[in-house]
Order: sequence, then structure tokens, then C-alpha cells
Amino acid sequence: MLPPLKSGEVLRGRYKVRERIGQGGMGSIYLADDVRLKGRECALKEVEYDRALPEKIRDEAREQFLREATILARLDHPNLPKVSDFFSNGPRDYLVMDYIPGNDLRTLMMEARRNKTFLKEKEVSVWAEQIANALAFLHMQEPPIVHRDIKPSNLKLMPHGLIKLVDFGLVKILAPEEVTITIIQGQGTALYTPLEQYGGSDTHTDVRSDIYSFGATLYHLLTNESPADARKRFLQPDSLIPLRQINPDITQRTERAVLWAMSLHPDERPASMDEFRQSLLGYREIPILPLLGRRERPHSVWEYLSNAPEATLAWGATVLLLISLLATLAR
Repeated sequence: MLPPLKSGEVLRGRYKVRERIGQGGMGSIYLADDVRLKGRECALKEVEYDRALPEKIRDEAREQFLREATILARLDHPNLPKVSDFFSNGPRDYLVMDYIPGNDLRTLMMEARRNKTFLKEKEVSVWAEQIANALAFLHMQEPPIVHRDIKPSNLKLMPHGLIKLVDFGLVKILAPEEVTITIIQGQGTALYTPLEQYGGSDTHTDVRSDIYSFGATLYHLLTNESPADARKRFLQPDSLIPLRQINPDITQRTERAVLWAMSLHPDERPASMDEFRQSLLGYREIPILPLLGRRERPHSVWEYLSNAPEATLAWGATVLLLISLLATLAR
């Protein structure tokens, strides 16, 4: 790999590097000042290619990057950083995005863990709805866009409560006529990566891959424990501990939705982000999945009545009973 950019270095005659704020297998992320628009901070996402690959493959990969960067620059969603520019600098390519201040969700989760507590499920649900909205927006593009690297450290909580899904380093545009060239040094973070995303081809990667990563991210945020990765679960099916065994305050609905999203085979997951979002937030019935032989703890009547669709059935039965009693008294 080439040495990192230096503080004060100016790229494209416009972006003055202030400091490196992130680093991964694909390159670094830098905080920079836009010297053309005074006072504007931006993030430079660096993409570095595997130099061991033949030159022809690297050239094709860069062409693919430029096509995908062009599509990203057209996106506009409140939970996504705006991509404002892209360019090449020697053997590296760069995406220029809005700089997002605030802590990432991994930092907040680790703080809760140090305090021997958990992030509140209601709070995580508010974040989850925003993340789901962003992913649904990406997946509804023509062609669909798959993020492929959803994890707590890629989710930034801004000071006013807005969540931003950052880091488009592994993004894939699902153009049916194209074959993905695996050139970026990295395949996602193992803890959150589905089986189909491993290996040298992305033929089987689709929106359900993001659903798995999203579910694994929620698992980590709600339990403070990293989920067993997909490869280990394939060899040891019982290695994924149910969420409520770690954090008993999590509702059954949330646990079932997260485990559904984390199904090893894509066909066993929710078919779309909208389907997963509805199951997670209680707007539709969730398929009953085995919870790995864990004993269920007893629940209070109020907890049962506060969950949909149980709430609808329970309150409906109560109303019918009252009507029956009133009819009997009226006689």
C-alpha cells in the first residue's frame, strides 16, 4: 500500500487534508476542508486497489468505480451523506462526501457495556427505523444499490438525533448486465457479513445481504455481544445465542425479527427491507422461528398486550367479552 496522505496536502486543487479519521482494508478516510467553499468540511473516502492484480483488471475496476460513483452522486436522502464529488489521484480513487459529526453507534454501545447496561430497545428502534428507511431507498434505485458494509461503526448519530449510514467503500450497483470485479481489499466485516458475500464473486449478493448485516448490527447493539459470524454458524448452528438470553428486556418481536434477518440462507430472510422494517417495528406478523432450544421466561400480561399482533387479538377478545356480559345483564 502507498503511504497515507499528509496533513495539509491538497487534492484536486480543492480539498485540503486535515487528518485521517478512519482506516480500513480499502484505504483511509480523511477529514478535509473545501478551500473553494470556505467553512465546509468534507470526508474523503479513499479506494485503493489490489496492486497484485493485472493492469487490465485494475483499469476495469476503476471504470466500475466511476460508474458507481456517478450514481451515488445523484442520491439524496436525509439518512445518507451527500456524495458531492469523485476523482482519481494517481493509483487511488476518492469519493467526496459530507463530513458527519457525532459518535458512531459502536462507541455508544461500548460505553453502555462499560457501564454494565444495555442501550434501550426503544432508542435502538428509533435508530433502526431511520437506517431501514435509508436502505430501502438504496434498494429501490434502478438498478438497486447494496451497501454491503453495515455495522455499528458505519452508523453515525448526529447531535440532533439524525442517523447517517456512512462509508460507501463496498457499495455495489446491481446492474444485471455487469459482472462485479472483486478488486477492493475487503469483503465487509466478518461479524456482520452473510455467507454469500464471502469469496471472490458477488454473483449471489443482493438486497437480502444488507438485511443480514442490518440484523447482525442490531443484535450487537441490543446485546453488547458480537454475533457469531456466518461461517462459524454454518459449522456450529447453535453458536448464535438468542438475544433475550443475553438481554431479557428485549421483546419477543424484536428478537424474532433480528433472528429472521440473520438466517444463513438468503431465501429464509425477509425478501425486502420494507418487509423486515415492518416485522421489526410490529406492523406485521413475523414467522415463528426456532429460538435454539432456549427456555422462554414468563411474561407479564402487560408485555403481552403491548406487542402487535398479540395486542389486536387480546383487546379484540376483551371487547367481545364485555359486549357479551352487557347483553346478559340487559336481559
